[in-house]
Amino acid sequence: MADYNTMEMMIVAAARNLEDGATVGVGTGAPCAASMLAQKTHAPNLVIMFEAGGISPLLPTMPISVGDSRTFYKAVMASGMCDIMETCQRGMVDYTFLGGAQIDMYGNLNSTVIGEWRKPKVRFPGSGGANDFASFCWRIMVITPQDARRFVEKVSFITSPGYLDGPGAREKAGLPANTGPYKVITNMAVMGYDEETKRMRVESIHHGYTFEQVQENTGFELLKAPDLSETKPPTEEELHILRTEVDPNRYIIGR
Repeated sequence: MADYNTMEMMIVAAARNLEDGATVGVGTGAPCAASMLAQKTHAPNLVIMFEAGGISPLLPTMPISVGDSRTFYKAVMASGMCDIMETCQRGMVDYTFLGGAQIDMYGNLNSTVIGEWRKPKVRFPGSGGANDFASFCWRIMVITPQDARRFVEKVSFITSPGYLDGPGAREKAGLPANTGPYKVITNMAVMGYDEETKRMRVESIHHGYTFEQVQENTGFELLKAPDLSETKPPTEEELHILRTEVDPNRYIIGR
């Protein structure tokens, strides 16, 4: 078994969910690293899109922001935010990576406030383009640590809509059918969503962890996939490319 750390496991697990020819809207950090890794391994025709307007760049090194000049390097287009959001609204973006301070069993994300809106305990930056991506991209993926304070029964504020309160709720709210949360990749497991209930369920568990440990670090009851398995560890090739081509300075994967 290759020697790897938690962040490397999360990035590799996320990258494996991006197929060749797909489109993905990303920001910086782990989502960008996962998209770059996928593009350099099994998905050379993956179209990476940045909120600030870079479409399908051949990223030379890790960008530090969505407006970094590297996000336009050898790109198909150097457009703008309006063009990116319109592309999402037209149903042309397969995946997006989002995050937040809280996530619930239906994949709703909160990056706005903790506590009451008028007098919050903590106030965060808010949506940015996250609500647009969550509303109109086909599949939402999240990379986040497994923590009961983060995985909560009910989010304080819905910044980015998941399945809201269950089956059919997105459609009733006016959002496109067959869109919504897809995967949650944590330091312990890979989770998806039950087709009937739209609730989060564990699909694979990383080496060294158990379902009970994942549940202990979650603030709501998790479902368990019938074919629950152990997550395949990163291969030597995946780690080599991640460490030497994607993040050689170890900004994301750590030193």
